[in-house]
Amino acid sequence: MGAGHSHTTQGQLDPTPRALAARKKANWILAAVLVPLTLLTLVAMVLLWPSGNKDGLKLSSPYAAAPGVSFDTGKIQRVVVAGCMDAAAQPGAPAAAAPGEGSQCTFAYTEPDQGGSPVKVVINPDVAKSHGVKVGDDIRYLNLSKAQGAGAQGTPAYVFVDFVRTLPIILLAVLYAVVVIAVARWRGLRALIGLAGAYAVLVTFMLPGLVEGKPPLLLALVGSTVIMIGVLYFAHGFTARTSTALLGTMFGLGITAALAAWATDAANLAGVGNHDAATLANVSDHISISGIILCGLIISGLGVLNDVTITQSSAVWELWELAPGTSARKLFAAAMRIGRDHIASTVYTIAFAYAGAALPILIIVMLYERPLGDALTSAELSEEVIRTLVGSIGLVLAIPVTTLIAVLVVKATGLKGAGLKGTGNLTDDDGSAAADVAHAGEPVGVAAAGYGPDGVAAADVAPGDPGPESRRGRRAAVPG
Repeated sequence: MGAGHSHTTQGQLDPTPRALAARKKANWILAAVLVPLTLLTLVAMVLLWPSGNKDGLKLSSPYAAAPGVSFDTGKIQRVVVAGCMDAAAQPGAPAAAAPGEGSQCTFAYTEPDQGGSPVKVVINPDVAKSHGVKVGDDIRYLNLSKAQGAGAQGTPAYVFVDFVRTLPIILLAVLYAVVVIAVARWRGLRALIGLAGAYAVLVTFMLPGLVEGKPPLLLALVGSTVIMIGVLYFAHGFTARTSTALLGTMFGLGITAALAAWATDAANLAGVGNHDAATLANVSDHISISGIILCGLIISGLGVLNDVTITQSSAVWELWELAPGTSARKLFAAAMRIGRDHIASTVYTIAFAYAGAALPILIIVMLYERPLGDALTSAELSEEVIRTLVGSIGLVLAIPVTTLIAVLVVKATGLKGAGLKGTGNLTDDDGSAAADVAHAGEPVGVAAAGYGPDGVAAADVAPGDPGPESRRGRRAAVPG
C-alpha cells in the first residue's frame, strides 16, 4: 500500500454521519424525480407493446427463391471481360439474353462453396464499373441452372447478387470490442452489453410498433427513454452522477422530440423520392412514412446526447472534488466553460456524420447545379438538414440543464468536503476507492484528485503536517 494510505485510520476511511445523511439526501432528491418517470415509461411501454401480428403485410422478399432457384456462395477463381454474347453459351441462356453484339460483360469463374466445378457468374454492370470484382472475393450469386423454364426466360444461369462480407465485419466487430474493453476495461464491456440491449429494444419494440401503426412520437420517446435508462445505469453504475446525466438526457430527449414533431409537420417530410419509403408505403395502410421519419429524427441523436450529458455531469463532479468549497455560481460557470468546448466539437460531429452518410445524395445534388437554398430544402436533403438541426438543438440545450442539475445535486449535500464518498463515482472500475485519504477537515475531492490545498501531492500530506518542508522526513518515516 502506498504512502497515501499508510497514515489513514479505519475510522477516517468510513463516511461520517453528516456525509451519510448528505448522500442519502441527494439520492432521495434524484429518486423522487427519476422513479416516477421510470415507472411511467415502463407502463407506457407495456401499453404500447406491439402484438407481433404481421397479417395483411404485402411485402415480397427479393431473396425469396422460385422453385428450382437457389442463392449460392463461392470464391472467385478467375475474372474475364468478354462479349456479352458469351452469356448465351451458358446452359439455359439463349442468344436473346445478350444485350447486343459488341457489348462487353464481366464474368467471374467461381468455385461453389458447396463443391463442384467452377461456374460462370455474370457480374452486374454497375458493380463491374463502380467497384469491380477480383480473384479471391467471396460472392453470393443466383443459381438459375435448375430452374424450370429458365431458358425460355432468356436469363444467364448464374447471376451476381452481392459480396459475402461476414468475415471482415466479424473481424472489425472483434477489434472494436477488444479496443473498447482494453481502454475502458469493465466499464467498456458493460457499455457493449448495454448497446446490445438497446438494439433489442429497437428491434422488438420500436420497429414492430411502427409497422403496426402505434403513435410514432410516443413510441420514440418511450423506447428512447428505456434505452437511455438501461444504457446509462448499466455502463456507468447507480450513482448520483449517472442519475444527473439521465435527467439531462431526458430533458434533451424531450426537446428533440418536440422539435422533431414540429419540423416533420411544418417541413412536410413525407419521404418523397426515397425508394425505401415508397416500398414501405405500399406494404401496409398502417405504416406512416412521416411517423417513421419522426421516430428516426429522435433516435438518431441518442448517442451524442448521452455522450454530452454524462461528460458534463462528470465534469461538475470532478471540479467539485478538486474544490469542494466553490460556490454554486462559480462551479456552474467553470463547468459551462467545458460544456461550450464540448458543444462546438459535438455540433461538428453531428453535421459531418450526417454529411458522410448522405454523400452520394450530395454529389447528385451538386451535379444538378441547383442553387444552394433549393438543394438544402429539396426532398433529397431536407431530412438530413432537419435531422442535424433538431439533434444539435437538443444536445446544446441539454448541456446547461445537465450542468445545473449536477451543481444542485452536489450542493444539496450541504457539505464542503468532509469524507463524503458515494455521491459521485469515486471508485475505480474494480470497485476500490479512488481516494482513501479523507482526513478530518481535509476535502475529499482534493484527496481524490491527488493534491493538497497548496498543490502538494495528497499522498505526502499527513494530518497535522506543517507543510512541504517536512514532507521528506514524513515520507521516510512511512513504511513502504
